[in-house]
Amino acid sequence: MKIRKIALILSLSALPIVAVAQPQPLPPSKAAPAAQAPADDGGLTGSVTDESEWQDLGIAIPAFPTDTPVATPAEGGNTEALGRNLARVVFNDLKNNGLFKPVGPDALPGIGYPQVTAPSFDVWRARSAEMLVQGFVKAAPDGKLTVGCYLYDVALGSELIRQGYVVQPAEWRRAAHKCADMVYARLSGESPFFDSKIAYIAETGPKDHRRKQLAIMDSDGANHRFITNGQATALTPRYSPDYSKIVYLSYLNGYPRIYVYDIGSGQQRLVTEGKGPTFAPRWSPDGKSILYSMALNGNTDIYRVSAQGGASTRLTNTPGINVGGSYSPDGSKIVFESDRSGSQQVYVMDADGSNQRRISFFGGRAATPEWSPRGDQIAFTHIGGNFRIAVMDPNGGSLRFLTDSWQDEAPTWSPNGRIVQFFRTEKNSGKTGIWQVDLTGRNERKLNTPVDASDPAWGPVLP
Repeated sequence: MKIRKIALILSLSALPIVAVAQPQPLPPSKAAPAAQAPADDGGLTGSVTDESEWQDLGIAIPAFPTDTPVATPAEGGNTEALGRNLARVVFNDLKNNGLFKPVGPDALPGIGYPQVTAPSFDVWRARSAEMLVQGFVKAAPDGKLTVGCYLYDVALGSELIRQGYVVQPAEWRRAAHKCADMVYARLSGESPFFDSKIAYIAETGPKDHRRKQLAIMDSDGANHRFITNGQATALTPRYSPDYSKIVYLSYLNGYPRIYVYDIGSGQQRLVTEGKGPTFAPRWSPDGKSILYSMALNGNTDIYRVSAQGGASTRLTNTPGINVGGSYSPDGSKIVFESDRSGSQQVYVMDADGSNQRRISFFGGRAATPEWSPRGDQIAFTHIGGNFRIAVMDPNGGSLRFLTDSWQDEAPTWSPNGRIVQFFRTEKNSGKTGIWQVDLTGRNERKLNTPVDASDPAWGPVLP
């Protein structure tokens, strides 16, 4: 595995800053021009679908110092305490993805503000750190926070990349996620995913009378927010490709309706009202259409409707149950489940409903398929005694099981296609929670939610 080596020298004053936590390429320092990396050197080599262990990479992440401690509404109360919280979020992001071996601020000595751009590399070499993430936080007179983030190669004593952000105090976690994304993308060569959100269904009450609300949270399980009040049952949310909206299914007094919730305005709009039981709304990659399934006259078929509403187009027309359409990333195909062969199996069709063909021919049943944003995998629920999360290629080959629990179902992909999220139902208790596992199947963890949770939907990286 190879890591690009770029030597840069710059000062804090030379660090350009971007509003709304959006990173951008930074110019080389006036003190020394940036070295050019070879064109074919894109970071650590390898595939996220490879079953072999990724190389553990030791990364030290000390607390982010501040030039002058200033009071802030952000967590911690002042910029000095906030700097430690920022580093903790970066540490947890990198630790929980299963690729690296970070050491966080609570196990490391602090650094001074001048050391952010002048690391004591001998100290970090003595601690066996291979990479070093250092940053800073400052508060402006208007209350906004400036966060800087640097990634250093300890062995070479050089800087690999840097980014700066300006955020409102309430958005401080976004700056930390952006920093972790920068490190992850630079070292892995993959697209980032930490600065993203998850929609899910929050569940409370007895099993025979569940209250199901639409909720959202950050990718690490922080910043929970309930979107609906629970008067109507909410199900199967999905973020729009541009992150501005969430489509979900609502049942009130037994009547199914598909709504689009606008995140910016807090308003929602009715897209279509089903004449029969309705399931699983899904966006098209361009955000212009929504797939859904509806049961009429004994059959359940997949339909397409404009995201603005209007007449629906029927895409399947076979006896049985056809449900759960998910577009390929290029929008040319749709994967779905159908029991037309006698049991739940996975099928693929062209976006206009033509060329329908079965792709799952292994033992057991297959349900809730979801196409990877990379296009190379389809995640689904395998039912063969227990419910397990599995993946296969778009032709139905290369089957791999990622989990082996009692009831894991409804997979959803991280924005970069490396991690699969799902919900797990505990045996006997019936409690539900959101879990995730990477494509090796070795790194599994649960996200904390204030109540039981199901139907997760991972959105794209925030703009």
